[in-house]
Amino acid sequence: MISYSNWSVLTASFLVVLYLALGGVTLSAVLHLVGAQWRYEVRRLAICLYALFPLAFVLLVILLVGGENTFPWLSTANEHGHHLPAWHNYTFLVARQVLGLLVVMAIFWIFIKRQAVSDRSTEDQQSFHMIACWIPYVFVLYGTMIAWDFEMTMVPSWHSAIYGMQHFISNFNMFMAFLVTWIYVLNTRGKLVRPIGDHLYNYLAQMMFAFTLLWVYTFFAQYLVTWYANLPGEVDRMMAMQNGEYTVLWWSMIVLKLFIPFIVLAMRAARHSPPIIMTVAASIILGTLFERYIWISGVNGTGTMPVLTVLIVAPVLAVAGFLLVRRMMASNHLIKV
Repeated sequence: MISYSNWSVLTASFLVVLYLALGGVTLSAVLHLVGAQWRYEVRRLAICLYALFPLAFVLLVILLVGGENTFPWLSTANEHGHHLPAWHNYTFLVARQVLGLLVVMAIFWIFIKRQAVSDRSTEDQQSFHMIACWIPYVFVLYGTMIAWDFEMTMVPSWHSAIYGMQHFISNFNMFMAFLVTWIYVLNTRGKLVRPIGDHLYNYLAQMMFAFTLLWVYTFFAQYLVTWYANLPGEVDRMMAMQNGEYTVLWWSMIVLKLFIPFIVLAMRAARHSPPIIMTVAASIILGTLFERYIWISGVNGTGTMPVLTVLIVAPVLAVAGFLLVRRMMASNHLIKV
């Protein structure tokens, strides 16, 4: 029997892979909608992360087959006197998760195809703009469903009106941190056919700073309301995560996702220094990994540190993801092979 603390590594890994896949197309759509001229330098590279969707789908199937391993509440769902709302019907949960991911993959693939020919004619431009308008809505709605199913309702009685927003804002910031790191590595190693300009580091750093502020706002808006109301069904979960066996991860998350990005990126000089930006990006990525794991495995405040599982799962997923993305980059003639 795999312990919940170890199995939760798979759930957190699924969320990380999924949001990297979602982020590339979402960023490209948003940059198009706001008319950012630098989108032409980054959009073809960013959409290559779409290649991670098959990996995310495989992880999703494993988690859904895992049943009670993934969703602890499932073991008591049919007990006498234990009531779960219709949202927790497991057949409905499996159906919406599988269909939801397939629909998102289809919509995002249409975006990629229309972006590739968007400059061909006026009709193609209009068609591309139309699908681009839908992408932010899809990202928010789908991200909210993911937040509810895999994190917020791990404790069925725990609810938050703002948690979905906090979830996808946090994960999009992780994507931005990954993207700037990815670009830096490709640029410095001379792998890109057309290197990306250094000015993009500043643009991406500004976006990371903005999403850090959004995350801080949503995180503390939820935390303060929960803490001030002090209702046992609400505050117990927060206190368990904060003061339980994962308290080190909790406070590390606060430092890595709040203090370091805010203090450093608030300085203009830091946003123009790629090495400093890379340091902040690493901080955001690590802090988000801690955050995802705490919300999933730390719900009761107990659990061992799954060091061995992380050392096994992380390299396997990293290699698989690298091969998938590299293949798409090569097929789009973005890297030297």
